[in-house]
Amino acid sequence: MNLIQYTDEAGKRAVGAIEGGTASRVAGAESVYALASEAARRGVRLSALVLEKGLAGKIDAKAILAEGRVLAPVDHPDPAHLYITGTGLTHLGSASTRDAMHKSNQAQAEAPLTDSMKMFRMGLEGGKPGPGETGVQPEWFYKGNGTVVAAPGAPIPSPAFAKDAGEEPEIAGIYLIGEDGTPHRLGFALGNEFSDHVTERVNYLFLAHSKLRFCSFGPELRLGELPRGVSGMSRILRDGKVVWEKPFLSGEDNMSHTIANLEYHHFKYRLFRKPGDLHVHMFGTATLSFADGIRTEPGDVFEIEESQFGLPLRNAVAWDAPEEVVVRML
Repeated sequence: MNLIQYTDEAGKRAVGAIEGGTASRVAGAESVYALASEAARRGVRLSALVLEKGLAGKIDAKAILAEGRVLAPVDHPDPAHLYITGTGLTHLGSASTRDAMHKSNQAQAEAPLTDSMKMFRMGLEGGKPGPGETGVQPEWFYKGNGTVVAAPGAPIPSPAFAKDAGEEPEIAGIYLIGEDGTPHRLGFALGNEFSDHVTERVNYLFLAHSKLRFCSFGPELRLGELPRGVSGMSRILRDGKVVWEKPFLSGEDNMSHTIANLEYHHFKYRLFRKPGDLHVHMFGTATLSFADGIRTEPGDVFEIEESQFGLPLRNAVAWDAPEEVVVRML
C-alpha cells in the first residue's frame, strides 16, 4: 500500500491510499502524520489503520499530481519538528562518483586514498553487521527542517549564492517518534536530495554547506520494507527534451550498509528521539548528473521514477533572487 497527501477540489487536505493501481480517498483522514500518530499510539500497522478507517471513493492520483494538488507524502503541523538528514557513501559505486567530482584522472592515479574512499571502504568492511553487532557509522549530514521541502511538482529553489543546483536521486526513509521515544518507520519514498556540488568540490569540508538546500520527496509513501533491489531512472528535461538520463540503484543489494545500520547510527542520538518529531532520512546515491559534466539551468526539470514507488517525482529548478542578510545588535 502507498499513501499520498493532497488537497481536494474544495481546497481541503486529504489522504489517498493506492493499492493495485487503484487510488482511493481515506475516510476522515487529513494527514499521514495524524494517522501515523494514532497507529503508533495504538500499536497497530499504518496500513491496517487505513483499512480500518475505510476508503471513501476513488480518486485520480495522476490528475491530482498534474493539477499541482499533491503535497509531500508526510509533513508536520510545526515544520521545525521535521528533520531532514542523510547519509553518503552508502551505495556501491558512490565512492567512485564522489572521487570523480573531487579529483582528475591523473590525480587519482598519483594520490593516496581520499577520505571519501576511506569512508566507503569502512562501509564495505563493516556496514552490514551480523545479528547483535554494531556496524561502522556512515557519513552523515543535516539538510534542514520542514521549511525546505518542495512538494512533488513544485519548483526546487536554489539560493542566489549557490554555485550549482544538482539533483541526487535517492530513497528516503520516513519516521515518526512515538510518545515513549521509540522511532517508528512509516515506509519509504523517492527523494531528490538537491545539493550544490560545485561548493562541495572546492573542499570536502564544505559538504555541510552544500547540503543546506531545499529537497523534495514523494509523491507516494511506500509502506512496509524497502525492496532489496531498487532500479529506477533519473533524468533532466530542458524545454521538454531529455538532456541527461541514467539509471540509479538502491536497496540493500546495491548498498554497502544495511538500512538497520543506517537507522541505528541516526537514532542512537537522543536528540533524534523526541516524541512527536518526524524524520526524513535520505539514504544516498551513486548517480549524479554533475559527475557527468551536466550543469542545470533555471527551468530544467528533474524526473526520478521507479515503478515500485508509484508516481514519478518531478521538480523544476528555480533560483532565488539575491537577498541582504543583516545581523542587528540588541
